[in-house]
Amino acid sequence: MSRIEVVAGIIVDSQERILLAKRASHQHQGDKWEFPGGKVEVGEDACDALSRELKEELSIDVAPQDCELFQHVSYDYPDKQVSLRFYTIRCFQGAPQGMEGQPLQWVTAEQCANYTLPKANQPVMDALMADWPASC
Repeated sequence: MSRIEVVAGIIVDSQERILLAKRASHQHQGDKWEFPGGKVEVGEDACDALSRELKEELSIDVAPQDCELFQHVSYDYPDKQVSLRFYTIRCFQGAPQGMEGQPLQWVTAEQCANYTLPKANQPVMDALMADWPASC
C-alpha cells in the first residue's frame, strides 16, 4: 500500500480562531472535522498543492510563501497510509466557503475539544493547543 501525500491548512483568523471543515459521510473518516486541504499531485510542491486545494475547497487565495510548516505526521489507518504536512496560515484573501458543500466552523481554542477529528489530525491539534496562540 503506497503512502498518500496530503497537505492541510491550520487557517487562523484575526480573532485567533481556527477553521475546521467537516468531512462528508461517504469519505474516509467521514463526519469528522479536519483542517482543510487535500492530496498533493505528482510533481507538485506541497505549498503549491495547499494553495490549490484551498482555492478549490474554500474559494480563498493563499500565497505559497504564506504557508508555514507546523508539523509533519505519518499515520497508518487500517485501510490507508497517509503522510500529512500541516501548515499554519494567517494570511489569506477571501471569505472561506464550503465549495464542495462541506460545513465550515471557526472555533476558538477552548471549543476545539468539542470536535471529533480524524486520528491523524489529533496529535497536531494537541500540539497546537499546548502552546496556543504562541505556536501560530
